[in-house]
Amino acid sequence: MKLAWPLIGSQMMQFAIGLTDAIMLGWYSLEAFAAQVLGGSFFFIILILGSGFAFGLQPMVANAQAKGDDQQIRRSTRMGFWLVLIYAAVTVPFLLFAEPILVAIGQDPQLSLDADIYLKIMAYSVFPALMVNVLRSYLSALEQAGIILYMTIVALTLNAVVNYVLIFGNFGFPQLGLRGAAVASLSVHIISFLILAIYAARKNRRHSLFQRFWRPDPEAFWRVFRLGWPIGITVLAEVGMFTAATAMVGWVSVVEVGAHGIALQVASLSFMFHLGLSHAVTVRAGAAQGRGDWQGLRRGAGVSLVISFCVAALASISFILFPETLLKVFVSPSEPNLEALLIRGTTLLYIAAAFQFFDAMQVMGTGLLRGLQDTKIPMYFATLSYWVIGVGSGYVLGFVLNWDAVGVWFGLTLGLAAATVLMLGRFRMLAYAE
Repeated sequence: MKLAWPLIGSQMMQFAIGLTDAIMLGWYSLEAFAAQVLGGSFFFIILILGSGFAFGLQPMVANAQAKGDDQQIRRSTRMGFWLVLIYAAVTVPFLLFAEPILVAIGQDPQLSLDADIYLKIMAYSVFPALMVNVLRSYLSALEQAGIILYMTIVALTLNAVVNYVLIFGNFGFPQLGLRGAAVASLSVHIISFLILAIYAARKNRRHSLFQRFWRPDPEAFWRVFRLGWPIGITVLAEVGMFTAATAMVGWVSVVEVGAHGIALQVASLSFMFHLGLSHAVTVRAGAAQGRGDWQGLRRGAGVSLVISFCVAALASISFILFPETLLKVFVSPSEPNLEALLIRGTTLLYIAAAFQFFDAMQVMGTGLLRGLQDTKIPMYFATLSYWVIGVGSGYVLGFVLNWDAVGVWFGLTLGLAAATVLMLGRFRMLAYAE
């Protein structure tokens, strides 16, 4: 928990940045909020796939740190930067010309146009955002996670101020709406990278991360690539399931997208705890493997699963007892569709109360396996669970049985349940084989 708290806090603060966008745009207009939900989901898919290379650094750096191998830490981290920069250069065009892609997958033309306006600015955030993720993985693996939390608090504050000024046109600035939210996010990513880069360069001078940065290292490059790309696909499979859910709900109505987006924001808040804890578990599992401490690995895994389960229980209780209170945070009281949003959103939060447990357990299982540098088999598990079971059943329940968003969310629950069983079963097989 000493390592986990700063990582949990930084995940919470990172989520709060997106939450700030959602709340302010929700108060600006339902249409702007729906466009940000759609465009933000598309952006996040691109970002999370490339982040696999950054996430792959965590167990590698933690393992090397346990062995005292500073050279390996430097080589892996540098090539992690190389990989995310190459990836960003390849994927930015998809964000710059997103409108026809969104229309092609069945989204409302006006909603797609608005999302495209948002993404034309957000596209350039891919470069600093991915480099931030590399530095987050590097620093957390060295158990220097405190700076990550402080950086994220600064980023949250900056994002809120710039959003307030540019979305609504306060203090004499132009009213930019969606464009204002995108400008705020781009500014936050750039400043976050600068803070972490300066800290890492000064704190860990022995690693010389940015000296002779231009020099290639093919061996380290391909080692990071081999470990990182299955992680990217694994995370993409889960995130893609939720994005596919957003796209499917978008076939129904803007109100359904709004209710879905709000309920998803609420459900995602507690998930940030589990995600932060899973990053800490990855680091500790990688270090335990480096020391050959299998008993410590098993004990740490058990403790982390119990903690995660208890937090999921608290979140589920709050969703059941206070659904309207949570939903109203995101919507102006004068919103014409307020009653419809609350009715549909409440139903979705009841379903979210159930899948909280599965979402928590599957991300912990994935984090443990990542710490053991076991990434390919979990990738196959994730694809089966999230896309075949999750998206497949969501489509059948939502549009064959005509349950609309409710059916889609039941599909999400089934996909997460399948992933829980497979990931934890895989970890048990590996951890108790030693």
